[in-house]
Amino acid sequence: MTRRPPLRFIALMCAAEVLSMTGFAAYTTLLPVLQREWTLSNSEAGLISGIFFAGYVVATPVLTSLTDRIDARRIYVFACLLSALGAAGFAFFADGLVTALIFQFVIGAGLGGSYMPGLKMLTDQLDGAVQSRGVAFYTASFGVGSSLSIYLCGLIGEAFGWQAAFVHGAAGPVLAALLVAALMPRGRTRSADHPPQALLDFRPVLRNRATLAYVAGYSAHNYELFGQRSWMVAFLVFTASLQPAEAPMLVTAATLVAIINMLGPVMSVSGNELALRFGRTRVIFTFMTASGLVACVLGYTAVLPWILVFILMCVHYGLMLGDSAALTAGAIASAHPDQRGATMAVYSLVGFSSAFFAPLVFGVVLDLGGGNRNLVAWGLAFASIGIFGALAPLARWLYRARRIRDG
Repeated sequence: MTRRPPLRFIALMCAAEVLSMTGFAAYTTLLPVLQREWTLSNSEAGLISGIFFAGYVVATPVLTSLTDRIDARRIYVFACLLSALGAAGFAFFADGLVTALIFQFVIGAGLGGSYMPGLKMLTDQLDGAVQSRGVAFYTASFGVGSSLSIYLCGLIGEAFGWQAAFVHGAAGPVLAALLVAALMPRGRTRSADHPPQALLDFRPVLRNRATLAYVAGYSAHNYELFGQRSWMVAFLVFTASLQPAEAPMLVTAATLVAIINMLGPVMSVSGNELALRFGRTRVIFTFMTASGLVACVLGYTAVLPWILVFILMCVHYGLMLGDSAALTAGAIASAHPDQRGATMAVYSLVGFSSAFFAPLVFGVVLDLGGGNRNLVAWGLAFASIGIFGALAPLARWLYRARRIRDG
C-alpha cells in the first residue's frame, strides 16, 4: 500500500474523472434540439446515443488491458485527448446522422480509455477497505461528472447554441489529462514472476466465476441506467408538453436531470457501505429489483404533475445507482492483482455493450409504440430497460442454486 495519503489519490482521480466527462452528456442533453434541427427519427436519435457506448466498447478491451503492461497514465492522457478531439469535431463538423455518429463514437472511445484506466491507477495505490471506498467515490464521481455535463451543456446550449456546448465538452478532458500527467504517480504493472499473456487473452478472467457474476450484474445495471440517461431530458420535455401551464423549457428540463443525476454519487457510496455491512449479493439484488420494477411503470406517469414525475425519476435513479459501486468493488476484489486491468476490460466490455443497445432499443420501442408524443410508447420504452432488473429475483434464485450445487 502507498505511503502517501490515500485521500489525496482519491480526490485527484475523482476531480480528473469529473473534468474528463464535460462532453459526456452534451448530445443527450441537447437531443430535443438536434432531433428537431436534423429531423431525426427516434430510432436514429437513439442510435446516436448508443454509438457513444459502441466507441467505449471498442476502445476499452485494448486500452484497459494495456494498463497491466505499461503506465496507465499514458493510456489515460491519450484517451482524454481522444475525447477532446471527438467533442471538438462534433462542435465544428457535425451536421446530421452520419457525422454525429462518427464524433459520438470518438467521444465514447475516449471515455472508454479514461474511466477504467483511471480506476486502475487509483486502485493500484490502495488496499483493503480503503480500496473499496476509493472505488465507491470514484464511481460516484461519474455521477457528478454526468450531472455537471448535463447542467452546463444545457445552460451553454440554451445561451450560445449546441455547438458551444460541445466546445465546452472538449475543454474538460484536456484539463483532466494535464492533472493526471502532473500529479498522479506511476501505477502497478505486471510483476516479473507473472509473464504477460496475449494482449486480448481474457480466458483467465472468464474462468473466474466470482468475477463473471459481477460482470453479468453490471451488464444489467448499465442497460437500465444508460437507457434511462439517454432519454431523461426528452422524457421531461414530453411531460412538460402535457401540462403547458407549468411546462419547463429545455434548460429547466436539463437542470432537473442534472439534479436527478446528483443522487447517483450519494446512492453509489451509500450502497457500497450497505454492501460492506450486509453483504454485496443481498444489496445488489435488492437495488436491482426495486429499480427494475419502478422503471416498468415510470413512462406511464408522464400525465401526472411534473413535480411528481420528477420525484419518481429521482427515486428510480437513486435505486439504479445503489448497486453501482458495490458491483465494481466486487469485481476488483475478486480479481488477481496482475489481472486487474484485464478484469476491468472484460467488465467494461460486457457492461457497456449493453449500454450501447439500451438507447437504441428505447428509441425503437418509442417508434413502434406510436412515437414520442404517445404516452403508451413512453411506458413501453421504459419497461424495455427495466425488464432485466424486474427479473433479478429469478437471477438471484439461479445464482444461489448454482452456489449450493457447486458446494
